[in-house]
Amino acid sequence: MAITFYCGSGSPFAWRVWLSLEMKGAEYTLKMISFSDREHKTPEYRALNPRGKVPVIVDDGFALYESSAIVEYLDERFPQGPKLFPGDIRGRALVRRLVLEADNYLGTSMDSLLGQVLFKPREQWDEAAIAEARAEFGKEIARWESIVTGPWLAGAEPSAADFVAYPHVALALRMDKRKADLDIAGLIGPRMKAWMQQVESLPYFSKTIPPHWK
Repeated sequence: MAITFYCGSGSPFAWRVWLSLEMKGAEYTLKMISFSDREHKTPEYRALNPRGKVPVIVDDGFALYESSAIVEYLDERFPQGPKLFPGDIRGRALVRRLVLEADNYLGTSMDSLLGQVLFKPREQWDEAAIAEARAEFGKEIARWESIVTGPWLAGAEPSAADFVAYPHVALALRMDKRKADLDIAGLIGPRMKAWMQQVESLPYFSKTIPPHWK
């Protein structure tokens, strides 16, 4: 039976699950949730995830939310093929550490910037606050430039670490479309750019691009 995948366009947390489903070659049915229609807050959806957030998967009646838990579940549920957590005990620990770093530091470092640029009308933009938030994100993304030492974050093959980190950076870059002089792209170093191109070259990547970004 195919997995039902509840996704929200542009959510970095849903995007990691989508990439993971594709990498694992899992059969799934995609259900795109409309944030503007607040479909994630309906009683039907809250029956699957009482927190009212995306993503959620339902596998033969088993509903699971929290994206990192879903990614680990998919790796064990579909043991054939590429591993999202590859390698020996230390290799898998490295992937898990990078997943946590991506969420706890990379993702959170752009919260203030997202709040200022994406979630406020232009007339309410605070340029000083935006500049401060950009600088904060810049410090964190500079750390990731040193983390990238090969084609992938945790070895010779893509892993959960790449699928968790990439959507965070892609969302940050999306803010340049909203505010052209923000220049998030100018904060991304050559190693990070090369790594992003690696992710984007995956044969299934284009299928997972948030629909409203196309």
